[in-house]
Amino acid sequence: MASDPRQRLTLQEYLTLERQAETRSEYLDGEMFAMSGASHSHNVIVTNAVAALRPQLRSRGCALYSNDMRVRTPTDLLTYPDIAVVCGRRQFDDPRRDTILNPMVIVEVLSESTRDYDRGTKFTHYRTLASLSEYVLIAQDRIHVEQYIRQASDRWILLEIDGLDGHLELPSIGCKLTLAEIYEEAFEDNPPP
Repeated sequence: MASDPRQRLTLQEYLTLERQAETRSEYLDGEMFAMSGASHSHNVIVTNAVAALRPQLRSRGCALYSNDMRVRTPTDLLTYPDIAVVCGRRQFDDPRRDTILNPMVIVEVLSESTRDYDRGTKFTHYRTLASLSEYVLIAQDRIHVEQYIRQASDRWILLEIDGLDGHLELPSIGCKLTLAEIYEEAFEDNPPP
């Protein structure tokens, strides 16, 4: 019987390594997965979405995190969503306050290498967060947004929004974004088809 040559990390071992690392990694099932850098379009889209959300959330008792705040699911996926919004009391994993447990909204900008993971395995883990009301996926290769909204029955409905004249409403946090502002300057030199 062959043994698995990969050594599994405990959650605490991962956190110790991650807190000392210069680059970010996700954690799932005892393994660390390095995260790659983001493209120009990815960074512009995240920046635009944060800039549009921040003034709307300022007086609502909500915290807006982008890129570097870790989220932990009940299934022990530890990851760094592009954007996470927490309203009300923030719940952290430990006194270091670098891992949140109760995001209401999570936004991921899709890349060719991550889109299947973001729609599949990652969303399966995100759905275990009782606090999560909305999950938003923003394409970076075309003007297209997928919004999953949790229903009272714990079912999720999908809304798809296309075109620069479209808008994204986030009812759980009372915010609205236009696709024109999300995608502003994202395709400066290479407009999508």
